[in-house]
Amino acid sequence: MANTMAKSFLQVAATEEAAPPLRVIQMEGVAILKIIKHCKDHSPTLVTGQLLGLDVGSVLEVTNCFPFPIREEDEEIEADGANYQLEMMRCLREVNVDNNTVGWYQSTLLGSFQTVELIETFMNYQENIRRCVCIIYDPSRSDQGVLALKALKLSDSFMELYRNNNITGEKLREKNLSWVDIFEEIPIKVSNSALISAVMTKLKPNTPVTQCDYDRLRLSSSSLMERNMEFLIECMDDLSMEQQKFQFYYRNLSRQQAQQQAWLQKRRAENMTRKAAGEDPLPEEDPTNHIFKPIPEPSRLDSFLITNQIANYCNQINGVSGQSLNKLYLMKALQED
Repeated sequence: MANTMAKSFLQVAATEEAAPPLRVIQMEGVAILKIIKHCKDHSPTLVTGQLLGLDVGSVLEVTNCFPFPIREEDEEIEADGANYQLEMMRCLREVNVDNNTVGWYQSTLLGSFQTVELIETFMNYQENIRRCVCIIYDPSRSDQGVLALKALKLSDSFMELYRNNNITGEKLREKNLSWVDIFEEIPIKVSNSALISAVMTKLKPNTPVTQCDYDRLRLSSSSLMERNMEFLIECMDDLSMEQQKFQFYYRNLSRQQAQQQAWLQKRRAENMTRKAAGEDPLPEEDPTNHIFKPIPEPSRLDSFLITNQIANYCNQINGVSGQSLNKLYLMKALQED
């Protein structure tokens, strides 16, 4: 009987370790509205907040959230922020609301969120929460009639490399990782209670036309296109600087290899002379010589993030230009009629 109980316990432990992969983020409509309101009220200032919910199998449920206060730079951000989170979660627990942390949300400007700070925040959350997500909301893109809301998580293979600080070309080739393998986007499913769905169905026919509906008919999108192009040019300049770093590294590496070969040939010639004189040969490697000191390879993390950001801006430009062309063709057809 004891063996059976022990075996069952081990099976349960193994089952917990082999948790199914995260497939979908199920968000309550109220939580989404809170995120949108917080980000829009403080736009263009970037804000962030805590996500609360439950981790159930392959589904991560986000049932509630609360914003983080905006503080000045000279305040104790870390200590005050931790105390604020604990106090908020205690208050939510007292009113019987889900208070389990499942991640955080943050606002962004035209999709410029792929930074080292985001990765470090993920790693800090991973120390206590095995599966956490970050909800990214872009108010500037949502003004164009698109709900710019996405859920991201770090890939397991990239987290292993980042944790070991081995983001070099050799390690990336061993893991077969590229710039598209840093983040994983998880589909978001909006869930509402039956009562809320019934109320929304009743209110929908009486909803008047809002200004947002008129904004979708605007033919000009030059401002959004210009800002995307400006950010894209800045990223291209940053990528060029990263490439110069690697060119400088490979130039120094080639110079060092040439010096090593010249020193090795000189040492071999010296050993031949010593051997002819009946003396012991000298070692062909000298660890004390600076030319044998390995040159550290620069990290490829910044270049990967910049490439990811460039791809994001290109996709946004493609989407904006596609919508503009569709509107122009529609207006042309209306005028011809």
